Amino acid sequence: MDYKALAQKYGTPLYVYDFDEISRNYNKIKTAFKARKSIIAYAVKANSNLSLLKHLANLGSGADCVSIGEIKRALLAGIPNYKIIFSGVGKRDDEIAEALEKDILFINIESEAELFRVEEIAAKLGKQARISVRVNPNIDPLTHPYISTGLSENKFGVAIDTAKKLYLKAKSSPYLNPVGIHFHIGSQLTELAPIKEASAIVAELTRALQKIDIDIKFFDVGGGLGIRYKDEKTIEPYDYAQAILSTLSGTDMTIICEPGRFIVGNAGVFLTSVLYEKETGSKRFIIVDGGMNDLLRPSLYNAYHEVEVVGKSEDASLADVVGPVCESGDFFAKDRLLPKTEHGDIVVVKSAGAYGFVMSSNYNTRPRPAEVAIEGGEDRLIRERESFEYLIEKEVRFMV
Repeated sequence: MDYKALAQKYGTPLYVYDFDEISRNYNKIKTAFKARKSIIAYAVKANSNLSLLKHLANLGSGADCVSIGEIKRALLAGIPNYKIIFSGVGKRDDEIAEALEKDILFINIESEAELFRVEEIAAKLGKQARISVRVNPNIDPLTHPYISTGLSENKFGVAIDTAKKLYLKAKSSPYLNPVGIHFHIGSQLTELAPIKEASAIVAELTRALQKIDIDIKFFDVGGGLGIRYKDEKTIEPYDYAQAILSTLSGTDMTIICEPGRFIVGNAGVFLTSVLYEKETGSKRFIIVDGGMNDLLRPSLYNAYHEVEVVGKSEDASLADVVGPVCESGDFFAKDRLLPKTEHGDIVVVKSAGAYGFVMSSNYNTRPRPAEVAIEGGEDRLIRERESFEYLIEKEVRFMV
């Protein structure tokens, strides 16, 4: 891929996504579950660009959404309502009502209080809400604590005993229809054992529920399948699927899988231009035009992303790649062996397709980058760069 030409054509900072790779990744996970009825419900939070969602819709994808805005994006992109799930611990009343009106597949319930809210809202609307309960199996996912979700100390889901009570309550309510069960132990998972253990625990609960005539039709295994950022040993989709399927003998449910990062993470890069080099004592800095407001992961998680300078590899020495934002946490890489750079050189930050643009902000009144898709060797703009006028349009008319 000619990153220099893309940077010249569209400017920097810039996100670039390989839609052909996205197709390959989607098909890998879909094929892995071919032995069962399945829905691959892409986790919209990973990258919610409408053109990307439309591309996935054309492949047959569903959507896992954590806000009504994400549900609207998925529908606008052509993902059918019967393949859309609404997750998240903090759904507002208006979001729940709109999700019910849009007749999505089901709402994931994350607490007893939420179950009562959904029931009350469904009753007011004269509807029956299809629901799933998110079960917290209390399994250590062996990932970064910020993206761990399956331990009792995490805010997500309910314990096994609580889940049983919620299903019994839902079964007795004319406004609730418990059709699914859900778990998700964390993101960027690279160990298979915790996934299999969690699946076995939730499968056992499912069988117990089915014995008392609670008809669970969907077994939602969440997402979280990890990718390679540095030197991680990742899980093959086939092995992932087999581990889950091995826990489901004697059942006939549709598997729902919610990959996000796996589909888009390594299909995207972030391009940024060198502004200056600076040395302070023994420290060398490569200062670029992209900042932590554009790509937050290194600052937020101290996450590792590979970086390279286009067309240069020799005379490398240790350097930090940093941005223009007025924060000490504004960096993309620290103490990397990188070549001597000049003004205008292009730095590629890899594995930026997931949790990149979606987590960006306008901090320091910085317009967010453009986004570009590559498909069949052709590039096209899928989100234009923001302008200063765009940033202030919701404020300027209120000035007095």
